[in-house]
Amino acid sequence: MRRNLLYIEDNEKIGKLVKEELEQRGFSVQWLLSGEGAEKDVHQYEVVILDIMLPGLDGFTVGKRLKKVAPDVPILLLSARTSIDDKVDGLQFADDYVTKPFHTDELVARLEVLIRRSGGIHSERISLGNHIEVDLGVKMIFDKRTGEEIILTGKQHRILMYFLRHPNQVLPKEQIYEAIWEEAYITGDKTLMVHIRRLRQKLERNPNSPEIIETLKGIGYRVKL
Repeated sequence: MRRNLLYIEDNEKIGKLVKEELEQRGFSVQWLLSGEGAEKDVHQYEVVILDIMLPGLDGFTVGKRLKKVAPDVPILLLSARTSIDDKVDGLQFADDYVTKPFHTDELVARLEVLIRRSGGIHSERISLGNHIEVDLGVKMIFDKRTGEEIILTGKQHRILMYFLRHPNQVLPKEQIYEAIWEEAYITGDKTLMVHIRRLRQKLERNPNSPEIIETLKGIGYRVKL
């Protein structure tokens, strides 16, 4: 299986060479000439290679943004800057630092270590609809359109995770309520309905026409994967 890698490097000669070398080693490489907007799709990659000297936003700024949006995606800094201060600054957010010139064998070895250490980004990620991604490993929810984390309340989070443990199943509202609140459901209680409505407001593109959390009238709810 080819590993998805994001490579940010403005030097076209170096970028082309590194991209070709990595693709020969089994990586699928998305190469960007600047870091503008890189955080939007960073969750789909297993590792990032980031040059420090970039036009516009420098690598330090880009790296910190990427780490804030996707803390579980390892970043390898690649730079001709060899000072201790640069390395110390870079390693405040990055997971490794390689100086130019470098040998491809070393670069690939370091990338493999970072991927193994992170456990592989995609092994526990699932998509809901076309715009929501859930990382089951760290139990975080992201909007793939913006790259931002979606913050849920404790009960909202437990409800969503309960759905994901029972994918494609029609779950009676009584069953969901008793699993989450750990007490008997009282007929007519609207508590679950209120929490589902607020959860939809955070997850659905159109909460009034939900694509992720379906209602089966008179029965309960279902989340399709």
